Amino acid sequence: MTVGADDLLAGVRRHCLALPEVTEALTHGAPTWFVRRRSFAKFIDPEDHRLDEPHIALWAAAPPGARQELVAEDSRRFFAPRFGGSDWVGMRLDQQPDGPDWREVREILTDAYRQVAPKFLIARLG
Repeated sequence: MTVGADDLLAGVRRHCLALPEVTEALTHGAPTWFVRRRSFAKFIDPEDHRLDEPHIALWAAAPPGARQELVAEDSRRFFAPRFGGSDWVGMRLDQQPDGPDWREVREILTDAYRQVAPKFLIARLG
């Protein structure tokens, strides 16, 4: 059985909202997560938005150089998203029928959070 967009969104949402002081809002027709009004992640579903992304994906802020490393490692899963900045990374969530590796998704989201959150909130991550 293939994991659907609603389940993928629920998984991304769960990981994002577990981080300190995160809020969610729609931007450009897609769920986006913020810390202190700075976005760090976006869920892309080609059925629900107008961003011309052909796959269900996660776009996230990334540490400098991480996008290049991830894309070089696996360009079928990782890509440069259309928006977000030069250090943001895209990750396809719809490649595996049983869904992505949620530990890897959590790691990417935590790294994204660290890129935009104030130091005192990052310190709360432990």
